[in-house]
Amino acid sequence: MDISIPVLQIIAVVLLAALLHHISGRIISRLIRRAVHGNKYETKLDKTKREDTLIAITCTTVAVAIWMITTAVILRIFNINLTSVAAGAGFLGIVVGMGAQTTIRDFLAGIFILLENQYRVGDIVTLSGGSTGGGTSGIVEEITLRITKLRDLDGTLNIVRNGEAAIITNRTNKYSSVVLDIGVGYDSNIDTVEKVMNRVGKDMLKDEVLAPEINEPIGFFRVDAFGDSAVIIKVVGKVKPAKQWDIAGEYRRRLLKAFAEEGIDIAYPQLVVHQKTKK
Repeated sequence: MDISIPVLQIIAVVLLAALLHHISGRIISRLIRRAVHGNKYETKLDKTKREDTLIAITCTTVAVAIWMITTAVILRIFNINLTSVAAGAGFLGIVVGMGAQTTIRDFLAGIFILLENQYRVGDIVTLSGGSTGGGTSGIVEEITLRITKLRDLDGTLNIVRNGEAAIITNRTNKYSSVVLDIGVGYDSNIDTVEKVMNRVGKDMLKDEVLAPEINEPIGFFRVDAFGDSAVIIKVVGKVKPAKQWDIAGEYRRRLLKAFAEEGIDIAYPQLVVHQKTKK
């Protein structure tokens, strides 16, 4: 009978902890979605990304706290002196801490990533510097206080420790830019080229599918360079986060058709050969 009492108590404590774990997730989700307010520069998608990231981190932290307290309660049920355990854990913590400086750095970096809103779940980022070398790019699938999981275009999941990223490039924060370099022949009328480029960009706003994804239509920016076989024209525009590739591809398709209708040649490499005539 004496043995059954601790068992029942342990079962009750574990069930209560599991219930708190389940309920806390829902409560945290509701509180954060009510507490987080967007600003005039933040889209609804950006706000949702920030909320999802904060919810995931907070739920993980609360879950760890719940199960740590549950473990302490179970130890008390078995009349284990928590003071002596804490003293032993303190000594062990010093030993482990000497070899866990990297992990501590990762946790601190994770905290600043969240506080400064450097990137969120769903963003497309490049994490470079440190052991990441030239950089690791992909869609952020998950952020914890220690690691960030990135899924690249090939479907490969890359796991990067938060403390390893010295440079963070976020390609989908608030808005994305379309920047294209387009080469036209030297015999092209630049004024006509400019008008056609601007017209194609503005016509995309008339498309019911494309218009919601465009903040500023793509248009002529400047004559950027004189190439070996072409005059390089730079066009720019602003679109919704992560839509720059789709919008840029559609712009190229429409521009190619418009150039053909206007008789404007897209330049291609040419080689001029001078033949020496015999006297």
